[in-house]
Amino acid sequence: MTTTEIVQKLWGLCNVLRDDGITYHQYVTELTYILFLKMAEETGAEKKIPKGYRWADLIAKDGIEQHQFYRELLLKLGTRGKNRVQHIYANASTNIDEPKNLEKIVSAINRLDWYSAREEGLGDLYEGLLQKNADEKKSGAGQYFTPRPLINAMVRLVQPRLGERCGDPACGTFGFMIVADQYLKTKYDDYFDLTTEQQTFQRRRSFTGIELVRDAHRLALMNAMLHGIEGEIRHGDALSSEGKVFKDYDVILTNPPFGTKRGGERPTRDDLTYPTSNKQLNFLQTIYRSLRPDGKARAAVVLPDNVLFADGDGQKIRADLMDKCDLHTILRLPTGIFYAQGVKTNVLFFTRGKKDKDNTQKLWLYDMRTNMPGFGKRTPLTLDHFKGFIKAFGDDPYGRAERQDQGETGRFRCFTREEIKKRNDSLDITWLQDDSVRNGEDLADPAEIADEILTRLDLATKEMRELARLLGEVN
Repeated sequence: MTTTEIVQKLWGLCNVLRDDGITYHQYVTELTYILFLKMAEETGAEKKIPKGYRWADLIAKDGIEQHQFYRELLLKLGTRGKNRVQHIYANASTNIDEPKNLEKIVSAINRLDWYSAREEGLGDLYEGLLQKNADEKKSGAGQYFTPRPLINAMVRLVQPRLGERCGDPACGTFGFMIVADQYLKTKYDDYFDLTTEQQTFQRRRSFTGIELVRDAHRLALMNAMLHGIEGEIRHGDALSSEGKVFKDYDVILTNPPFGTKRGGERPTRDDLTYPTSNKQLNFLQTIYRSLRPDGKARAAVVLPDNVLFADGDGQKIRADLMDKCDLHTILRLPTGIFYAQGVKTNVLFFTRGKKDKDNTQKLWLYDMRTNMPGFGKRTPLTLDHFKGFIKAFGDDPYGRAERQDQGETGRFRCFTREEIKKRNDSLDITWLQDDSVRNGEDLADPAEIADEILTRLDLATKEMRELARLLGEVN
């Protein structure tokens, strides 16, 4: 049985829980609690779990007794588990109300072909589940799961190296760090030829992150563990005082959350030069301030269009970025690759300078949006779609190699710092003619638009129900 087939079977178990009103995201969290026990048994890691609360103890019971024991197990592991186990089960509770449904899931998991799963990689299996959850629009998990082809392209261009500290201040399910680790393992034969000291560094210190959302933090911990990464993943807000520990990195790869803080609040950390209610602008400052000022530390960051043109503090932050860093490349991403269809995004590639002034001399922009297909379920994004950009970017992770300006009809163009200053430091620069505008055509897929409307209505309904539940508890 292949990993894909096992993932399909595990995902199919979600149907068992529909009568309990469990959402896709809740199901993945619930599955994480149960799968952790089974995977600990398969990997020989049960010593981290208190005796009497392991997989064999769970499957030895059935019916109401099993359901009661499962509740007790969640509480026990969340308070007395060791290290990462305790963090995964912190404040854990079950959404499964029917004992027979729990029994079906536990029995089905126990019957799976775990020999094949181990052979193909338990980490890949878990990644497959996270991908399924992200692909299911109704789960709302796309905001925590950046498309793997995009992550692969970003990691390939930034080129993490042995001994470097890599971090993600909004790590979601830890996807960027997982891919960065796999990139290095592919180059260095799974680290087998490294010294013991080097192996320890790569496993425990090279890849770290911060995540605010509790359930996403659980998934990140589980994902890291199954991929053999023991680096610290903090549960906290990088825009609060906790974020001050996120510093001195060689590589940062991230896709920060979009939007503004609730009520227009500013970040609580006091070391940002230009604090604003715009989350992305605050994250951008956090990121370039967290890079080592050695002329080599580099970042690739996914950010929405408003970061490129916002005035006021936005203009000041862009100018500060271009002073402190060499902002050498911007990739304008196509639409439809993230959960919300209307969100337009970019990847900013920059290197922290040794000094804090005049580091950006010229900026290269690659337009992968204009006259590109609208990506979605019908046209999935693949690494092949990035071939043109990867070739234009070149093999230098600092963007300093010789490049070819493709002119007004090409997708890759260069703009000097002086030209950008004349635009009031706006980076929202376009030059290609949009065929859909020129021809008066609407290239948007009506089916995709209808699907997006239904999805948003579904999420709004769930939010209203949750609000009503909270108000009921208060009253």
